[in-house]
Amino acid sequence: MAGGKRELRKNLSKGDEGRKRVVIEHVQPEIDGGRFPIKRVCGEAVTVEADIFGDGHDHLEARLLFRGGSAKDWNRVPMDSLGNDRWRASFPVPEPGRYEYTLAASIDHLDTWQDGLAKKFKAGQDVALELQTGSLIVDQYAERARGKDARTLAAAAKLLRRNGEELGALEKSGEAEARRAELTAPALAPELRAVAALYPDAELETRYGRTLEVHVDRLRARVSTWYELFPRSQGADAATHGTLRDVEAKLPYLEALGFDVLYMPPIHPIGQAFRKGKNNTVTAGDGDVGSPWAIGAAEGGHTGILPELGTFDDFEHLRAAAAEHGIELALDIAFQCSPDHPWVAEHPTWFKHRADGSVQYAENPPKKYQDIYPLDFESEDWEGLWDALAEVFLFWAERGVRIFRVDNPHTKAFGFWHWCIASVKRQYPDALFLAEAFTRPRVMEQLAKLGFSQSYTYFSWRTTKAELEQYLTELTQTEQWQYFRPNFWPNTPDINPLNLQTGGRAAFALRLVLAATLCSSYGIYGGVYENLVDTPYRAGGEEYLDSEKYEIKHWPLSLDSPMARLLAAVNQARREQPAFATFDQSLRFHTTDNPQLIAYSKRSLDGGNVVLTVVNLDPFHRQTGWLYLDTAQLGLTDASTYTVDDLLSGAAYSWRGPSNWVALDPDVQPAHIFVVRGSPGA
Repeated sequence: MAGGKRELRKNLSKGDEGRKRVVIEHVQPEIDGGRFPIKRVCGEAVTVEADIFGDGHDHLEARLLFRGGSAKDWNRVPMDSLGNDRWRASFPVPEPGRYEYTLAASIDHLDTWQDGLAKKFKAGQDVALELQTGSLIVDQYAERARGKDARTLAAAAKLLRRNGEELGALEKSGEAEARRAELTAPALAPELRAVAALYPDAELETRYGRTLEVHVDRLRARVSTWYELFPRSQGADAATHGTLRDVEAKLPYLEALGFDVLYMPPIHPIGQAFRKGKNNTVTAGDGDVGSPWAIGAAEGGHTGILPELGTFDDFEHLRAAAAEHGIELALDIAFQCSPDHPWVAEHPTWFKHRADGSVQYAENPPKKYQDIYPLDFESEDWEGLWDALAEVFLFWAERGVRIFRVDNPHTKAFGFWHWCIASVKRQYPDALFLAEAFTRPRVMEQLAKLGFSQSYTYFSWRTTKAELEQYLTELTQTEQWQYFRPNFWPNTPDINPLNLQTGGRAAFALRLVLAATLCSSYGIYGGVYENLVDTPYRAGGEEYLDSEKYEIKHWPLSLDSPMARLLAAVNQARREQPAFATFDQSLRFHTTDNPQLIAYSKRSLDGGNVVLTVVNLDPFHRQTGWLYLDTAQLGLTDASTYTVDDLLSGAAYSWRGPSNWVALDPDVQPAHIFVVRGSPGA
């Protein structure tokens, strides 16, 4: 039996050393057992909770440990007890980069002793021996302390021993009552606990078994307003190929509308072989410009610029000019090649080959894309392929690009993205990556976990009140919000959604308001959106008729158009109201008695700014109904009288309590965007 006991003790791991009596479990946030980091942006805080408990009735001390960058030493933050063995603490992340955190806890012998002493003193019991026992506990802290703190604790232990001896003598003589409070007070001083807490017993400290990570990005990772345009469509008319200089001429328009990210589809040379014609026809006609996503020609590949667009000097001039207008360029990175791409001849093993020796072009049966060759991530030269693809990001990053919209990342190996994004961010910590992956939920989530800064979503297809509430609740009230940053797009060059095809201007307006006010990052496919382009290639489909993906277009743009005015007003509200910069658990839906009316509120990080949005989801009819507001979510009470200012119409309304009436005519104004006045700090 004795041998068996010795064997059990021998098999205890170092982390399970037998005298450690505290358990740490159910840590949040923790993604997939610590395999993946959570995400934050500069200036936010990371709040960590865990169940922490020990045997018996002894008190605990729990600490949140964190460090940033390459730091070796941990910062320690005391955790607060929330009751029922749940503990919480937070730490700041002021700079971009990588942070780590974990937890530690131990029995708090000093606090346990102070609590027992206070109870015995209050009950009138003899505490002389307790004071001397406390001196032994404080001595242990003094031995671990350094400098002034060590001297302070040693002096406190000495005082406790002396007071205990003196009180003991007074107890024997019957004269203790007059001095009990005076002699006991130093033992209960909060200052004693504050100094001692800095020196827990590391030998008996339970450390959580995992070190968890936080990846911190700059603010634009959370808050961004995107405008997509095709540079070749920015010429004087549809017969004139636009240039990067023509794009530059559109910057004042974009600034006036309030966009801060200009996203351009691939600007690289376009292949000639199997070039697609208008409306994706298999054979191109004379003058057909092809798809920008058929990348590569004699002029170069992913690190080249289509000659018709201009030169690298033109690109640099555009980038610098955009920055002067408060706009950042985002480039499309599509890892696929036309048959003319230099890689096809230089690195044939990077592509799959068919039985006849020809390169396998892209297919989604029965669809065929003969103008595109997908890359083979099972290539025997996979390391060479990975290096070449990472170099594409680094090439453009060296030229000042820090935002990349990545085309179809879900068709490339997960391991590649984990390695590639980390590699790029080691050199450029401010680089951001948007995943264009309209695919299965688990795949989209995995890409976000692997490092993508933002993600496209299912917003384009969520149209009813129930669908929107369910989807946004999933994004903001579950673990997803810790790592998945959505970017809402009402439309894209690939998606002409059914909800925009029949609803006219009202449909475009209400979908814009939803995207811009529900999510802190959103974008539109420009030109098309302001001109309300909605004709599908075929009924029931989502491809545009005469799609800009295959031909040059010319979109008339005016700041006086109804859609431009709405865009400017919505984006101004987003800039001026801090609550719109959040995408977190502060988003709350409020009850309405009309399923065509959806209402939701958001709060700024400091709680001082509250916005309430009400949208008519019916683009055809005026809708009215009662709102039943959760006033606590607005920082109010059911008895509050408050003002809501409509940022779209300029009107102000005086409301009282939770029940209020609204009416929205889609032909006049499909939504209210209210600032709530009367909440704390407003």
